[in-house]
Amino acid sequence: MPIARVATRAAKGVEAPQVLVEAHLSNGLPAFNLVGLPEASVKEARERVRSAIINAGFEFPMRRITINLAPADLPKQGGRYDLPIAIGILAASGQLPLKSLDEHEFVGELGLSGEVRHCTGILPVIIAARQRGIKLVLPQDNRSEADLVGYQQCCLAQHLQHIAAYLHGQQTLPGIVPGTEWLEQSKPHSSDCLSEVIGQYQAKQALEIAAAGGHNLLMLGPPGTGKTMLASRIISLLPPMSYEEALEVAAIHSVAGMATEPGEFYRRPFRAPHHTSSAISLVGGGSIPKPGEISLAHLGVLFLDEIAEFPRKVLDCLREPMETGHVIISRAAAKLRFDARFQLIAAMNPSPCGDAGPGSRASPEQIRRYLARLSGPFIDRFDLTIEVPKLPPGALTSEAAQGETSEQIAARVAAARELQLSRAGVLNSQLGSKELKQAGFKPGDLAFLEQSVNQLGLSVRSFHRLQRVARTIADLQLSPMVERRHLAQALGYRAMDRLLASLQQL
Repeated sequence: MPIARVATRAAKGVEAPQVLVEAHLSNGLPAFNLVGLPEASVKEARERVRSAIINAGFEFPMRRITINLAPADLPKQGGRYDLPIAIGILAASGQLPLKSLDEHEFVGELGLSGEVRHCTGILPVIIAARQRGIKLVLPQDNRSEADLVGYQQCCLAQHLQHIAAYLHGQQTLPGIVPGTEWLEQSKPHSSDCLSEVIGQYQAKQALEIAAAGGHNLLMLGPPGTGKTMLASRIISLLPPMSYEEALEVAAIHSVAGMATEPGEFYRRPFRAPHHTSSAISLVGGGSIPKPGEISLAHLGVLFLDEIAEFPRKVLDCLREPMETGHVIISRAAAKLRFDARFQLIAAMNPSPCGDAGPGSRASPEQIRRYLARLSGPFIDRFDLTIEVPKLPPGALTSEAAQGETSEQIAARVAAARELQLSRAGVLNSQLGSKELKQAGFKPGDLAFLEQSVNQLGLSVRSFHRLQRVARTIADLQLSPMVERRHLAQALGYRAMDRLLASLQQL
């Protein structure tokens, strides 16, 4: 009996390596053997495939069936192998022509009636098929993800009978219509405007600097001063992603089992996990590694509200990804990499009672223990830390203008980002020490900055972060050189250092 070989794709993080499904029928007692490191969900395909073939009107061969999933050292999980296994059995038993399998890949889960059902994590499969230029047969229910890629060699199927008729040349399968007009109509727009936040002009300015340079921002303030509102408005200041960036983010969401809505395709992600989140949910992992919140916030914003309530060990897990822009999940079977170039925005109260000023119910020692929930190296990774104070009397009922709209600020942010990308190819928050030497600093101003850093007892990392923030301030003002006033303004965004220094004096 001939061996039928059917190509499909596995799930390995955001990658989709090719898997060859080999089907062989031999004489002997009827049996169905599945080899090639299948997980439990793949082993269950034996019963689904048997019922799907019979209920679709085909003959299930009463032979000794051996299915090999190659390569054998790659773990396979999920129901995506149902369809290629069924196609392989039908081809090996002579019910489908072997030659029709050439230049095709098949992915899909089968129902007992032969229906082809939706699969998660299909977007990396479509991207890999496009790179290879091969025809891909996938479930009709995955059409929305196929539309994101716009790959015209995708064939959409609803039933095993339709695929069999297609391989016999008796009918065609619907594909992707050229031109994804709905993507062009899905440019992001936000109903949240920064002008809705009453007062807090210094915080708004810091938010503009953070958006322009991709800097991490920590906001300190009593409850109800607008920290969460400010953080949620940063998305309205950021420019939309390019098509390739949006596709990269959508692939991560697809692996996590999250659908990408057309209207949200170009919109940068905004993730706000609860403070009870575990390290695995935040960073990623699990027995079958999945991307965590930091990867779901890739090229977008990760907002940690009430950050002092997060466990310290969980927060310290963010330190390395914040520097490298990715996280590596190591398991015995594989080592997976998930991109995580996110912008961290955090908010917290300055004390356990909510206020650290005069009349606070918390003692200096209680405030020290509360702030000690954030480790020094973790705080060091914030480029800006600002105070968000209570509003002055009369601010809530005043009819004065609330300031610029998000659209006006976003225009300056976009112009500053264009300057950064044209100058160094990356945002200022990603500049290395070598690039900082060519960023337009005067030697005398750098000596002033170094003296200030030494007086404040800051680290070398803080010295470089202050340079990056000052460069962003200069870019927003369209200044080719970084002046001392820009450095002085950057030094003003060190509220946490001032708070810690004042506690040491008590």
